[in-house]
Amino acid sequence: MSFASSGMEPPRGCALCPRLHNFIADWRQREPEWFNAPVPTFLPEGGDEAVELLIVGLAPGLRGANRTGRPFTGDYAGTLLYATLTRFGFAEGRFDARPDDGLKLVDAAITNAVRCVPPDNKPETGEIRTCRENFLVPTINRFPNLKAIVTLGKIAHDSTVRALGQRLKAVPFIHGAEEQVGPVRVFSSYHCSRYNTNTGVLTEEMFVEVFRRVSAFLAANSE
Repeated sequence: MSFASSGMEPPRGCALCPRLHNFIADWRQREPEWFNAPVPTFLPEGGDEAVELLIVGLAPGLRGANRTGRPFTGDYAGTLLYATLTRFGFAEGRFDARPDDGLKLVDAAITNAVRCVPPDNKPETGEIRTCRENFLVPTINRFPNLKAIVTLGKIAHDSTVRALGQRLKAVPFIHGAEEQVGPVRVFSSYHCSRYNTNTGVLTEEMFVEVFRRVSAFLAANSE
């Protein structure tokens, strides 16, 4: 397991967004054994230079990453995401929904558009902007060999497009779409949440197809 620990990551007591800061402080009182802090980027063992694929989610789930401290770990979304990453060689080992399960990423990193858990899983516009300017932009820029980004859901997609300096009209959120934005190919997907899969908005086949195309793109553009 490898987490980032540089100035590009929010400090544990980040107070840039007062509402989120106070929400986490309340949960620290209620569940002192939980992580309850901004969730850091999950990196491969090779570090920043190994990253060719970045996956951007919405925000930590209350009882998922906010509890465990690792993106997409502890709730259903991670089960689908990590199974798919393993299928295409972007992860290896056994995913057991714990940060100490030994799962490793391969040439991929995972982060969130908003690093702190928001009430009702709904970050506000200002919080999205603050996290983008202070953390998402530096996160994208830290990977010198980045070739592809998968955005999970509209909020993650829109914030990523803005972080890349592009207008949303030029790169609209459409599931299954892909667009070259400067040196990076952006792939869009519905978020792999239980709600989306239960309602049929996203099927496993739809999700797998996105990563099949990502894998093919990276293979065709490998050095």
